[in-house]
Amino acid sequence: MAEPPVVTATIVAGEERRTHLIKIDGYSRTKELLETGKFTTSIPFSVGGHSWAVKYFPNGCKGATNYIPGYISLYLVPDLADANDVKAKFSFSLLDKDGVPVPSYSQTSEHTFTSKVPDWGFTKFIKHKELEGSAHLRGDSFRIRCDVTVVMQIRSEQTLRNQYVEIPPTNLHQHLGDLLKSMDGADVRFQVGGEIFSAHRSVLAARSSVFKAELLGAMKEKTGDPIQIDDMESDVFESFLYFIYTDSLPVTDAVMAGHLLVAADRYNIERLKLICEDKLCNHIDVNMVATNLALAEQHSCHGLKVACFDFLASPSNLEAMKASDGYEHLKNSCPSVLKELLARLLPVELQAAKDIMMDI
Repeated sequence: MAEPPVVTATIVAGEERRTHLIKIDGYSRTKELLETGKFTTSIPFSVGGHSWAVKYFPNGCKGATNYIPGYISLYLVPDLADANDVKAKFSFSLLDKDGVPVPSYSQTSEHTFTSKVPDWGFTKFIKHKELEGSAHLRGDSFRIRCDVTVVMQIRSEQTLRNQYVEIPPTNLHQHLGDLLKSMDGADVRFQVGGEIFSAHRSVLAARSSVFKAELLGAMKEKTGDPIQIDDMESDVFESFLYFIYTDSLPVTDAVMAGHLLVAADRYNIERLKLICEDKLCNHIDVNMVATNLALAEQHSCHGLKVACFDFLASPSNLEAMKASDGYEHLKNSCPSVLKELLARLLPVELQAAKDIMMDI
């Protein structure tokens, strides 16, 4: 007699983890301007289908039950306007000069955020005296890393059969990555920065509407000489091809992300463009902000533009940006974005003045 089918109940939970970096510039000024219980909020970031922000209380959250004067408070808050309760595990870490979390100033918590308890965090994150006496406060600024892990969905699945075979997760990206390495069946070549790269027309066409028009259209019959690409470095093109085949990126720094964003915009690969834009949003500093702002304006990256504007709301950051290498290029190539920046920074009564002389 055959065995009856086994009813298998499975609880499936997906989760997404995200790291968000926050730089507090002008620490002493924030202590002066924001009295106890007052806070400023970071730019929002998305994790697990929800928008999140960090509340920074330079003089502590006075309304908390464990409030003690002399501490900085940090709280995490989601936007629950159009969402149900959301459970998240999160941590705040003070970063040292190399961007590494300081274990003694790292705290972790888990909380279910609801409309009744919309935020959660650490009232006693770090003492003023300890921060001010440490090497982590540099130039009146310090950095905080916020790691958030969100349970995206929980569902129950029932299987009315015996589980004789375990099905592995998809590995299509691995096979395509192997194809990129071996170049078996490659039918198109590119010359970039003195190097030759082989590829497959069908793969490129499937991933990019621009490649589809070029490789399956006007250039379809031109199978001899390599296609010359003059406005991209070979290492950028190599990473670009890697993403096309595997839908993932190798470890990439902010400079490479900027080059890849330009390539993604040119070849209409939206996911790569957004990945690079997100990386640049989280790696803004005084040396790169002018370059990033020019990229945002030239390639219609609204999120990156807002992140740069928020960074430049600090007078010290604005002055440092004007002394950076990328500032002259920004001023010459995107004067309109500087006018927009000025309008955001000036008081309302000055915006209407017709004789404002812009130094920027």
